[in-house]
Amino acid sequence: MSVIDVMDASAPTHVAHRDNHTHRDVNGGWLRPAVFGAMDGLVSNLALMTGVAGGSVSQQTIVITGLAGLAAGAFSMAAGEYTSVASQRELVQAELDIERRELRKHPKDEQAELAALYESRGVEPGLAREVAAQLSKDPEQALEIHAREELGVDPSDLPSPLVAAASSFGSFALGALLPVLPYLLGASALWPAVLLALLGLFACGAVVARVTARSWWYSGLRQLALGGAAAGVTYVLGALFGTAVG
Repeated sequence: MSVIDVMDASAPTHVAHRDNHTHRDVNGGWLRPAVFGAMDGLVSNLALMTGVAGGSVSQQTIVITGLAGLAAGAFSMAAGEYTSVASQRELVQAELDIERRELRKHPKDEQAELAALYESRGVEPGLAREVAAQLSKDPEQALEIHAREELGVDPSDLPSPLVAAASSFGSFALGALLPVLPYLLGASALWPAVLLALLGLFACGAVVARVTARSWWYSGLRQLALGGAAAGVTYVLGALFGTAVG
């Protein structure tokens, strides 16, 4: 039986399979790093500001602290993300160069390796060799197949360091801005900043539910509780340190 026979396009699709064939993006795509950056900015800047506010400092000091935390955190996130993604991309490129040389120098060995891989996954030996031979005719296609199978990467879809850095900077800055925003709009007390930040945390948690099996309200409340706990602990620590220093 050939592959075409097995995967006959004219065969009827079961109703249950047809209705449930689409899947959510389990890797999170752009959503995971964006939401992570926003939540990181929210929690870290809210905790920083509440910690400083716990020391009974002036409103101006709290605002400057929040803006400084926003700038420092956003640039730190961008630099770290750029370095991380660039290093990963360079490593993948180096491994792809090795694979490209092997395909050029030892094409038969690489073809046999691919056939053996398909055999290990249950494909009949003759069919596995035939498929490997067909895929190996185009060097670039062969490289892509070997990269997917051996390295688990897609050579045509490597992440961009600049895009990663820019998205991390923007999402962190957006999250970190929420606790500062009420002060910039004229608020003179801490509670509006805390309230807005906690609402933001709940919203981020609810968005995360798009790529998890949890309900939106559970994810939202979980993130709200974690962020609120971090802010509460740092406020108490700020009050203790302020008393000790004073």
